[in-house]
Parts: sequence; C-alpha cells; structure tokens
Amino acid sequence: MEQYEPERLSAPQLAAMRRSLRDGRGALTRRSLLRASGTAALALGGLGALSACGIPPAKREEGAAASDDHSAAEKQINFSNWTEYMDVGEDEKSRPTLDAFTRRTGIKVKYTEDINDNVEFFGKIKPQLAAGQDTGRDLVIVTDWLAARIIRLGWAQKLDHANLPHAFANLSAQFRTPDWDPGRAYSYPWTGIPTVIAYNEKATGGRKVDSVTQLLDDPRLKGKVSFLSEMRDSVGMTLLDMGKDPGSFTDADFDAAVGRMQKGVDTKQIRRFTGNDYTADLSKGDIAACVAWAGDIIQLQADNPAIKFSIPSAGYITSSDNMLVPAKARHKTNAEKLMDYYYELPVAAQLAAYINYVCPVDGVAGELAKIDESMASNTLILPDKAMAAKSRSFRSLSSEEETAYEEKFAGLIGA
Repeated sequence: MEQYEPERLSAPQLAAMRRSLRDGRGALTRRSLLRASGTAALALGGLGALSACGIPPAKREEGAAASDDHSAAEKQINFSNWTEYMDVGEDEKSRPTLDAFTRRTGIKVKYTEDINDNVEFFGKIKPQLAAGQDTGRDLVIVTDWLAARIIRLGWAQKLDHANLPHAFANLSAQFRTPDWDPGRAYSYPWTGIPTVIAYNEKATGGRKVDSVTQLLDDPRLKGKVSFLSEMRDSVGMTLLDMGKDPGSFTDADFDAAVGRMQKGVDTKQIRRFTGNDYTADLSKGDIAACVAWAGDIIQLQADNPAIKFSIPSAGYITSSDNMLVPAKARHKTNAEKLMDYYYELPVAAQLAAYINYVCPVDGVAGELAKIDESMASNTLILPDKAMAAKSRSFRSLSSEEETAYEEKFAGLIGA
C-alpha cells in the first residue's frame, strides 16, 4: 500500500473535536444518555494519539483493494457499533434482530459496542488501515464526516449492490446522494440525525418558534436562546435561514452566517452555545428556544409535554451514521448481507422502535405502527415527504477549509 506523509490536525480542528467529545454529539451514548437528565459527558481519549501520529491527507481512489473474502467458508461477522444503538430483548442480554439474522443465515455475529466517539474509534483502527492490515472488523458505523474521510483515503471497500437488493430499493431519497459518497457506492446509513428548532411552550408564552431569524431577532426571546457548539449544525441552520445552500456555500457565505450569529452574541440575544447539555435548561424553561438535535427532543417530550419542535420553512440540517466495510475485512459478503437485512421493513421497524432515531428506510411506517403507532406518526423518526424535502446536508470540507472555518467558529463561541 502506498505510504502518505502524515497531515497533522490543526489546532482549531483539535479544539472542535475536544468540544464534540466533551459536550457535543460525541458525548452522547445514544439512547441511554438521551433519557438522562442534566449534563451528560464521557471521559474519552484518543485525541493525543491522533494528533501525534497525524491523519493522512484526503486521497480518493477507487476504494480499498478487495481482500480475499472468506465469507463462504467462515460464517461470521465482526460488527463494531456505538453503545445503545441496537435493539435489546426483555432479558437485557439478547439482541432480537441479530439473533434472527443468525437463525436465518447461519452467520454468527460478534457484536461489539466499542465506538464511543468518532475520533477515538478512528484512532483505534487507523494504524491497521494505514498499514494495509485487517482491523479485525467487517462492519463499522461512523458519522458522515468520518465516513467521508475513510472513503477518500481508500480505506473502505466498494460494495457489491447485488448483495444489497433491499437497501438499494428501500433507502429513503433524502439519504441517497451525499456528496462524499454519490450513489452510496461505499456506505449505507444506519440512522439519520436531524438538527431542528426546539422550544418550551411555557417559556415562550405559548408562542411557536420556527426559524433561526426568530431565534436571533425576537426581543421576547432575548437571553433565552441557545445554539449548538457543533459548527456544522449551527452554521448550517443559519445558512439555510439566509437562503444559502449548506451543500454548496462559499467562504463569503460562511463568514456572513458567523457574522449573523455574532450579532446575536453581541446583543446578548444568544445566551450560550451548548452541547447536549441544553436539554436541562430547555426543560426547565431557562432556555426558551434553541437549535437542537431531534433525538434529544423525542426523549424530552416523553417527560415534558411543553417541549415542542419545528422545522423551519427554510429547511434543516441532517447528518447520518453510516455502515462501512473496512479495507481488508475478511467477511465482506457476510457484512453486506447484514447491511441489507436491516433494510427489510420489519427489521428496520424493530430497530427504529428501539433506538428512536430517524429511520433511513422508506416504506417502514406500516411495520412500525404494528409496534407503536405513536412512533409511526412521529416525523422525528419517520419524516413525512414535506419534512424530508426540507432536509439538507452540510457539504464536505477540505482540511484547509475545516481549519479556517473551525477557527472562525471558535472565535464566535469563545472556545
């Protein structure tokens, strides 16, 4: 395998990653912490190792060279996932959908919850990938920006769509064409993660909040507004509000969005920039309205009926967690069969009912309704056509852009 000169992470990139690990999306352990009240943070490592060894520059090839596939002889899969991101049986030990897959196919799944955040996990697998070695994993789930990096570096195997008939047919339109993997040649989404506007109806006096303009300009919300400390979410939502496409914005557009939020900081309209710790303040009413992650809102609404959400007419940002087959994985075909299995409608419904994130599988509503009618009608789990049409993704960034943008964003939020 060709060797690359290491490209070290810049100080702004490292600072942004530390924010994410401390209190951003990287601090969530999915379903369990979303049910917890107050601030939830994990003590996570990996940044030191990453910054020391550096990350190779982005390099898109035709994907990883196919390794010898031992799927036919070895009926197994090594699957790495996030914690609390798989359905669990009433005994709190069994995993019903995985167990059913094994009964049907004879393929045993070694399922490991060893992903706590993207940066830490990349630090684990990067040395083997860079050396052209098997990571010991046949299937991994990573967030879109890391999936993009792994694909660009040629460290993901190109998928055989003949093994993915359900995935190809049932993938929702809003997830089909990310700029970092057009046509889903290397990945399929596990879940979607929408960024929306949330508000406490009691704290707003019964008023609906449904735009970033309202967050930034409504004097009745002054000092009770928060934005997220994740750059792509807050800048992306502001770009949309300004009539700009987060999938094709310019440097000038980015600067204008940051300037728009800076005015909100200067006038004290914005109370603070937060990770997922906004949930406690929103529930109490100390924050009246905010930019929020939809997964949080589903859980907050279960305990507080005053918590509402809205989808701005300008649109909203959606990111995704994605299934990839790493380079040199021994059981690629088996992994593809498992990926496809989770796009069968009854299986997709069972998973969605447990994890409460956006299901990327089209046509699953009927099956989900058999499990829980309220979930089948919840547009934060199953976006309707109108909501899906408003979904936008933040475009991929070069290393140089990410450094420049994170530095400007850090100045805005005081990080």
